[in-house]
Amino acid sequence: MNRDHAFVVVGCGSVGSAALYWLSRMAAPYASVLGLERGAAGNARAGRTAAVAHAGGRDAHAALAGPAHLAWRQVESVSGQRLVTRTGGLVIEDPDVPAVRGTVDRHLAVAARHGIEVEELDAGGLVAGWPQFRPRGGERIVHRPGVAIVDLHRADATHVALARGHGAEIREYAPVRALHDSGRHVEVVTDDEVYRAEHVVVAAGAGTDAVLEGIAAPVPRTVVREQVTRYATPHLIDFSPGRFPVFTWRGAGTFRGLPVHGEVATTLCRPGEPADRSAREAFLAERVPGFAGPELSTATRVASVPADREPVLDTVASGRVGVAAGTDRSPGLVSLAGRILAELACAGTTRHPIADFAIDRPALTRPPAEVEPVPLRSRRWT
Repeated sequence: MNRDHAFVVVGCGSVGSAALYWLSRMAAPYASVLGLERGAAGNARAGRTAAVAHAGGRDAHAALAGPAHLAWRQVESVSGQRLVTRTGGLVIEDPDVPAVRGTVDRHLAVAARHGIEVEELDAGGLVAGWPQFRPRGGERIVHRPGVAIVDLHRADATHVALARGHGAEIREYAPVRALHDSGRHVEVVTDDEVYRAEHVVVAAGAGTDAVLEGIAAPVPRTVVREQVTRYATPHLIDFSPGRFPVFTWRGAGTFRGLPVHGEVATTLCRPGEPADRSAREAFLAERVPGFAGPELSTATRVASVPADREPVLDTVASGRVGVAAGTDRSPGLVSLAGRILAELACAGTTRHPIADFAIDRPALTRPPAEVEPVPLRSRRWT
């Protein structure tokens, strides 16, 4: 039996490393914090960029938009690292596709309920602000000036470094095999040690259900895929973060674009199964012609997420075990999610509205009849 720890974090990827930092900051120097990771801690792929609080069409996410930005600013302030770059964000609704009508109205309604700054534009306003676009005419657009992008690889490394600076211990290549809840503490079982903790945070990605076996019921899951292509655009200044926003174009297909950031490349994402390359090229040639260039890479990101595709941020075992699941779908919330988990561990509550992310919400306790099974060897969303 190893020495006791007040807090143990299982899984030190993006959310786990954030939880490790916030826990060590809140607990130091009075309580010990240990992180256990089956691989290398803070393992987002170099160059991975994500939008911060861009899910403006959903109330649960919009309610966390301001706190998410604040959490990143606080991490930047104490680390001296620049992690977040403000770009603004656009959601563009194609008028010729009936299935997407109402997208802009939904975003405007959510923004109004949560006091988020937005601006509704037409095709002329889009071109006036960002001449890189070539709308057909008739498009409806909502502009959110506060949207930003975060370098997740750099953010992970920063969270890990700050956690160590506050005295946290991190053990890499130490997979957790089980948790045992004694009612007074939680035993964390690895291959060569059994740790005893007052509180445990589990953020183990696809391995979360296995770690929680016997502690909590498995979270019903589905698989989501997103095709990601990076282009070496020759028009770097036009597609730099100061000149070009994050955008989502809703039409016959959904395309999400990010400016040059991380890697010296633009990024185009399309949800779902791998799409025909000609569809991507045709969209860019017609709607954002300078965005493309030599294709540097195309890959399909795969993630297993809760059945309703919303993350889990909650506690089980009478509050002794915090759980994060499906946060791959909301990477801009990473630091805030870590802070929320730390607050739940330290204080048993959080001021942030997370009821919609409960582990026992109806969508998970009564899942749809047909949910795609999670492949045993599905790739991690990197």
